[in-house]
Amino acid sequence: MKAWVVRELGGPETMRFEDVEGNPPAEGMVRIAVRASAINYFDALMVAGQYQTKPELPFVPGAEISGVVESAPRHSGFNSGDRVSALLDNGGLTRGGYAEVADANPVTVQRIADDMPFDDAAAFTLIYQTAWFGLHRRAKLLSGETLLVHAGAGGVGSAAIQLGKAARAMVIATAGSDEKTAICRQLGADHVINYKTQDFAPEVIKITGGRGADVIFDPVGGDVYDRSTKCVAFEGRIVIVGFASGRIPQAAANHVLVKNYSVVGLHWGLYSRRAPELITPAAEALMGLYESGKAKPLISAHVPLAEAPRALAMVAGGKSTGKVILTI
Repeated sequence: MKAWVVRELGGPETMRFEDVEGNPPAEGMVRIAVRASAINYFDALMVAGQYQTKPELPFVPGAEISGVVESAPRHSGFNSGDRVSALLDNGGLTRGGYAEVADANPVTVQRIADDMPFDDAAAFTLIYQTAWFGLHRRAKLLSGETLLVHAGAGGVGSAAIQLGKAARAMVIATAGSDEKTAICRQLGADHVINYKTQDFAPEVIKITGGRGADVIFDPVGGDVYDRSTKCVAFEGRIVIVGFASGRIPQAAANHVLVKNYSVVGLHWGLYSRRAPELITPAAEALMGLYESGKAKPLISAHVPLAEAPRALAMVAGGKSTGKVILTI
């Protein structure tokens, strides 16, 4: 089978497209013929050796796939031919999603409906679960509140806009170009701010009549976090999702106290290890939103597996919107 293998750390161009042996799956694993694989920003960090998880070399990147079951353990609940999505552990050479075949732990595998396209299935789990746990578990977003979503045209930001509207919040989104602000409007944002041409903090204060945003969803960090503290509402919640800006901001405890707001972190992966019982109900609720048309992944590009370095460079360089999908 073909797979993109990382044998040395670096940029997307350091990956090598190789024929790898199709050894039998490890005991207890579900083998999946991959039909679509989603590219995530953290894939680039992992290839560069800059992510908190550092798999041993060599490894195949890619954590999010959809496809058809080739084989499964007897008591896994899956059978050959099942249409599924899965999250992968990047710990082994043939385990990652940038490949024609991948192996997944049965607990991370989920059946998908016959009418759900493979590209939607591959793009769905991580961004919507992250947005769901950030908004509902960590921030406890309420109907009628104001939600500010940064990087609204990105993968997790686009999911947060849709889930915010589904929760009946007023959604303000920021993005860095006119093209991206237009996408935020298409996703349902009530107000959109181009942060490259406007200071979003006073705009949010103006839009909310001086109150500020009740919940701020921040996958960017850096200056965006710093400015967010200027427009968070009384008893507001800033949800820290990531640091796409490249700078980890420092929370000023005195400012948190004086303005009476909360700063909460969201590392979705911890739930799979510390509270896995919460994931299935969230997945069921999200699939209900998908089936009702209230949640649909924003996919900006479909790229053949053979061109994975180009696709990864697009995501790493901020040249994409929503999700980029490798097609197999």
